[in-house]
Amino acid sequence: MTALTEHAVPENPGWLSRAEAWLDDKGKGAWIAAMVLGFIFFWPVGLALLAYMIWSKRMFNKSCSRRKSWHSHMSAMKPSGNSAFDAYKSDTLARLEREQQEFEAFLHRLRDAKDKAEFDQFMDERVRENRESDETGDNA
Repeated sequence: MTALTEHAVPENPGWLSRAEAWLDDKGKGAWIAAMVLGFIFFWPVGLALLAYMIWSKRMFNKSCSRRKSWHSHMSAMKPSGNSAFDAYKSDTLARLEREQQEFEAFLHRLRDAKDKAEFDQFMDERVRENRESDETGDNA
């Protein structure tokens, strides 16, 4: 089982199942704390917890806090029930999207202008170098 799924606790769970469910509810930090305490009090327990965390892929799961923050961002898209606020929010979001597109277009034009200026400078230098080489070649 991973931290992203709901844990099915058996009808009559043993203390190991209850401890695992409790640590899963607390997140990755609780597992790490339990492992460190296991190493401090009796090193084989810490080693066993480390092996279990790696084997069950608990070490490599995303933390619960990221999941919660993602859900909070998604809940911002839901209607609030207040029609005036929802209209204001949709207008503001549309305005921000439009401003973002305009800004990205401005940056694109700015980059194009910079590229053109650099290319024109390169071509001017090349023409000047060709003139200088022709002048020195004709005099020789």
